[in-house]
Amino acid sequence: MRNGNLRQCGFTMIELLVTLAILGLLVAIAAPRYFANIDRAKEGALREDLFIMRDALDKFYSDRNRYPETLDELVTQHYLRKLPVDPYTRSAKSWVAIPAPDPAMGMVWDVRSGAPDTASDGTWLKDW
Repeated sequence: MRNGNLRQCGFTMIELLVTLAILGLLVAIAAPRYFANIDRAKEGALREDLFIMRDALDKFYSDRNRYPETLDELVTQHYLRKLPVDPYTRSAKSWVAIPAPDPAMGMVWDVRSGAPDTASDGTWLKDW
């Protein structure tokens, strides 16, 4: 083979730039949907966690005719295996216990999230 007949292999700068532009466009389209789905999943997990804990509070009250003094009492009395982790604060210690209207009935009448964020519908997560 002579040097004059050799052909250069590889991509030109234009081909690389076009490819990068297409990839950038795809990422720009997909990223907002991805993050919106993550937020919706967190909201769904929070709703489910609140439902489960409120159901455990109702069962505790039905069995003992009072509400628990702490959320940990739901675990020690085997109404929950463990306290769920708040998907927004990523902590099981951030739950806010709402006391009963009558203090003699117990200290945990309801439970709310300690997250300071708002949901996708504009409501505060701490009000759910």
